[in-house]
Amino acid sequence: MRVHGGTVPEELLTSTDAVLDTFERELFGLSEADDAQIFGVVERVVLALNAVNEAHNESAYETDEREQLCDFIDQSLTEHGIDIVALTARHGLGRYQITDKWRKW
Repeated sequence: MRVHGGTVPEELLTSTDAVLDTFERELFGLSEADDAQIFGVVERVVLALNAVNEAHNESAYETDEREQLCDFIDQSLTEHGIDIVALTARHGLGRYQITDKWRKW
């Protein structure tokens, strides 16, 4: 798993990795996508992580893990040619608010 903490259940690690792997696959070719497509990919990964969190009694991710997940999303988008500052600014958001609309973890 890309995030870590104390003793983490194996199923949580597996579920989180599966979500992040799907997210990474969806990033290919995204640099040519429009804003709606980019936000769609972000929404899907956040909602999938919400589902993992819900399956673990709303306590799957501690503060450090939440920050790492948000950083992972940010860095992955940047690595695939997305200018997050410009993207979020076009929608009246700060850079680190890209997941806020959907995030429950």
